[in-house]
Amino acid sequence: MKKFFRVLTFLEGVSNVLLILVAVPIKYFLNNEFLVKLLGMPHGLLFVAYCIMAILMIGQYKWNFKTLSIVLLASIIPFGTFWVDKKYLR
Repeated sequence: MKKFFRVLTFLEGVSNVLLILVAVPIKYFLNNEFLVKLLGMPHGLLFVAYCIMAILMIGQYKWNFKTLSIVLLASIIPFGTFWVDKKYLR
C-alpha cells in the first residue's frame, strides 16, 4: 500500500503541475480550454484518491493530525506532493 501511495503522490503532483503551470495559462492567455478540459478530470480523480489514501495511511506512517494536515495541504500547492514524498514517504 505504501508503494501505491508513493506512485499516486507522484501522479497527483504531475497532474497538478501540468494543470496549473501549463493548461491554465494556455486557457487564459491563448483562450484555449482544451488542455484544462483534458487534464481537469484526471487531476480531480487523482486529488480525491490522494486525499483518501493519505487518510488511510495515517496508521502505517504513524502520522499525527499536524502531519496529515501538511500532507493534505501539500496536494494543492504545485510541487507540494514531491516534497511530501521526499520528507514523509521515504
